[in-house]
Amino acid sequence: MGSFEEKACLCALSRIFGFEPKKGLALIERMGCASAVFTLDKAGLDELLGPYCRQRFQIRQSAVFEAARELEALERAGVEFVGWGQEGYPLLLTECPDPPIGLYIKSATRPKDLWSRPKNIAVIGTRDISPYGKEWCSKVVEGLADTKQKPLIVSGLALGTDICAHKAAIEHGLPTIAVMPTGPDAVYPYRHLNFADQLSRMPGCALITDYPPGTAPLPVNFLRRNRIIAGLSHATVLIESKIKGGGMMTARLAFSYDRDVFALPGRVDDIRSQGCNKMISEKIAEPLVSIDGFIRSVGLDETAIHMQGGAPDVDLEIAFGDRLGKDAVREMAALLECIRRSRGATIEELGAMTGIEYGKASSLTGMLELEGFISIDLLQRCSILSGKKR
Repeated sequence: MGSFEEKACLCALSRIFGFEPKKGLALIERMGCASAVFTLDKAGLDELLGPYCRQRFQIRQSAVFEAARELEALERAGVEFVGWGQEGYPLLLTECPDPPIGLYIKSATRPKDLWSRPKNIAVIGTRDISPYGKEWCSKVVEGLADTKQKPLIVSGLALGTDICAHKAAIEHGLPTIAVMPTGPDAVYPYRHLNFADQLSRMPGCALITDYPPGTAPLPVNFLRRNRIIAGLSHATVLIESKIKGGGMMTARLAFSYDRDVFALPGRVDDIRSQGCNKMISEKIAEPLVSIDGFIRSVGLDETAIHMQGGAPDVDLEIAFGDRLGKDAVREMAALLECIRRSRGATIEELGAMTGIEYGKASSLTGMLELEGFISIDLLQRCSILSGKKR
């Protein structure tokens, strides 16, 4: 099938398996592409999904036709759907165990160019933000804006911390992305409608969601939204949070994805700081006590070598600069880029993709494994290890 037909099939599967993307992605992997899933007959669906799986009854050609009409309407509204494995799908999400099958993106920038920054930093927290929280939210974003690498700020467009982070990013010249708990045709809360419209028109900024048009902001939608915020980000900063709250869930998800988590400590008797203090005491989050220290911790100091195209900002120079020459470090960066794009590729395959002879590729990947950048299994298949400080 052509690219539009495949995209329509991905869009249909995203609708069908929205809350259980693992099932849909397993089908796509088994069949080789999304369009092949819709060629399965009843017996094939029973074999792959089981006879009692409710989604099997939704996998029919009418779902593809409906998705194709939806894609055409979305294009007229300035919204693009990007499916799993297609150009513009964020590579960081592919490292997560539960990535969405597709994303709806409203932006003046091409989807593939949204992820070209060396780092994506999520700034999140309570809706009931205090003056202390507002001050530090702005300080964090301003500090990130002062780095040469200029990261992307990710948040959820909610009241309080989220909107503070988005507005600070724009004020200081950083791109920002809002991940929404609604379909691409709605904004929550409604009072942020004008801001969201402006944001979607700014270069490098976007509104994104994995919910189809017509989806209302139901409470159950927020956890699914939060895992995208965590998955899109190399690091997550929790500004303020009560013991129970969406920010706590996002931070825990980021930690489970092996990403860096930071929390702003506060008074022990301040309900808006109790969540942050708890995350720090449980060693889930590092305390955010200085902007300079935070900048160094997320790897945005001037000494880092940055890989482009949405790949991780890895501190190769610090790890290997005193032992290897610049050419070897650049070859390591090329190997890491290929591993990210072809998760599970063998050392031999990586050598072929990069033009690095097998012996050297084996040596370089071995050093990357020892430093905690990648893992190599018994079959010499390589995978990125992201997030935690080595």
